[in-house]
Amino acid sequence: MTVLPDDGLSLAAEFPEATHEQWQRLVAGVLRKSGKEVSGAAAEDALSTLLEDGLSTRPLYTARDGAPDPGLPGFAPFVRGGTAAGGTSGGWDVRQRHATADNAAVLADLENGVTSLWLVVGAESGIPVSGLAGVLEGVYLDLAPVALDAGPEVAAAARELLRISAEGRVLPAALRGTLGADPLGREARTGEPGDLTEIAGLLRLTEGSGLRPVTVDALPYHEAGGSAAQELGASLATGVAYLRELTGAGLGAAEAAARLDFRYAATADQFLTIAKLRAARRLWARVTEVCGAPSPQRQHVVTSSVMSTSRDPWVNMLRATVATLAAGVGGADAVSVLPFDHALGRPDAFARRIARNTSTILIEESHLARVIDPAGGSWYVERLTDELARAGWEFFQEIERAGGQATALRSGLVRDRLAATWSARKAKLAKRREPITGVSEFPFLAEKPVVREPASEPASDGTASAESTSGGPSSGGPSSGGLSSGGPSSGGLPRVRRDEDYEALRARSDAHLAATGARPRVFLAALGPAAAHTARLTFAANLFQAGGIEPVTEGTFARSGAREACLCSSDALYEERAGAEAAEMRAAGATHIFLAGRPGQYPEVDSYVFAGCDAVAVLTATLDRMGVS
Repeated sequence: MTVLPDDGLSLAAEFPEATHEQWQRLVAGVLRKSGKEVSGAAAEDALSTLLEDGLSTRPLYTARDGAPDPGLPGFAPFVRGGTAAGGTSGGWDVRQRHATADNAAVLADLENGVTSLWLVVGAESGIPVSGLAGVLEGVYLDLAPVALDAGPEVAAAARELLRISAEGRVLPAALRGTLGADPLGREARTGEPGDLTEIAGLLRLTEGSGLRPVTVDALPYHEAGGSAAQELGASLATGVAYLRELTGAGLGAAEAAARLDFRYAATADQFLTIAKLRAARRLWARVTEVCGAPSPQRQHVVTSSVMSTSRDPWVNMLRATVATLAAGVGGADAVSVLPFDHALGRPDAFARRIARNTSTILIEESHLARVIDPAGGSWYVERLTDELARAGWEFFQEIERAGGQATALRSGLVRDRLAATWSARKAKLAKRREPITGVSEFPFLAEKPVVREPASEPASDGTASAESTSGGPSSGGPSSGGLSSGGPSSGGLPRVRRDEDYEALRARSDAHLAATGARPRVFLAALGPAAAHTARLTFAANLFQAGGIEPVTEGTFARSGAREACLCSSDALYEERAGAEAAEMRAAGATHIFLAGRPGQYPEVDSYVFAGCDAVAVLTATLDRMGVS
């Protein structure tokens, strides 16, 4: 290391050192101007953001925000990565998902940047086992690893994959990938009791090969509305159950851990995703350390289907890009980007190309993989990783105290915990505290629907889901799947989407448009000059369009064709004119009058819309009054 000579210069030497307390006082001064009288730590708390799992993010992190030593890449506790070289310049494994027997699509992906295949296998909801040979025709199995997702047909699919490789004269030792056995994940999906004994049978099949027989899939818990910590806790409990099964079959702890893959979701909340993947490795290292063999966790990360929307699906490209970046920075070994039209049905060639190129651009052009653990050392990320690991461990311990993952699933414990989390999040979504671009914020009613061929996939009860069989936004979209708690008879966990409540409202509007030739309308009455009404008029227009209600801003109420109206202006003008304007529109036939602003005592006004109101409740009631079914 080169030591620079001491030239007597010190950066910032003429400036006194700033303290945390001084910063807090400055923050308090700014908040005081907005009417909040706080001081000290309370000023900092006022700018903090509450997350799920009781966590929060603060506006400032410093060196005093300590976290356990993350170690070095490739060494326990593996927070900074499972290998010493990180992702290296080659980047992560780009893994494309295929659920249809389309050999041309598979070869196109492999020829254009995809490095492994994720094949959904099943007679009713994927590639038939008998169709695997056709799908893999021309694929060099010693170069392109295959990850199977075959549900109850995992044994048959595994035997067929091994037969195909043998016919292609690929030595078993050259095979890479995973067979995807996940009986507890399948139970979470369907509610049908999982048989862990299938793992031992697959273990014998993979002997002498580089195939891993088991996948711990955390997606069922994420897709049921679970938090990041719940996803971590459930995956740990599942992994421990599989470790017990594998060691019971005669493997040592280290060898058993090496036979597992873990699958997690990546969302557009990039820092939470980064922290989740780092925390997952730390927690798994702790589990395997207790077993006597600290081991790295191999992670397959998938962009979240919960965050995908069927309306304005082009925005899904942006969400997936941020999620992929987070997965790469978080140290994922393999990343699958769901195509932007995944929520609409069968992805087309363009959507698959954009999906694979998302990883390619981040690796080849942004050089994201050239830095090992780029988030390491960030006080914020290190602290969030620690807090999330603790929350995930707490949920894992709760499951273990209940008797393990299988018992927790069958008793309804997992379902109830996830349901409570999703219920709280639905309230935030309904109030637009968590905005959804193109859906709850900046919706565009005149957008041309993106239509795709239906793609049947298993829903939580084993039947085809509305999400996957919709031909486009106008066909209805997904249902919530229900979040009722219960025991063994309650079926599998539901699949949810952030946009589901708004999608239901938009579907009602679409049906009304198809039946009558026009959407339900609301007249927005702008009072006073533009400076007085523009902000609230824009707010109201966005809110009503989120429910498929067309805002009319030109002309008069009498000529608008609407039966309901909303006053939009400043508080000062409301005091002067709201009563008279409302009475005039009432006389012209208005059946319901809104006012954009905080609730007040205005004559003739029926209800109020404002930032933080329950938009879903307001829009549902409005469509009900309008007779839109």
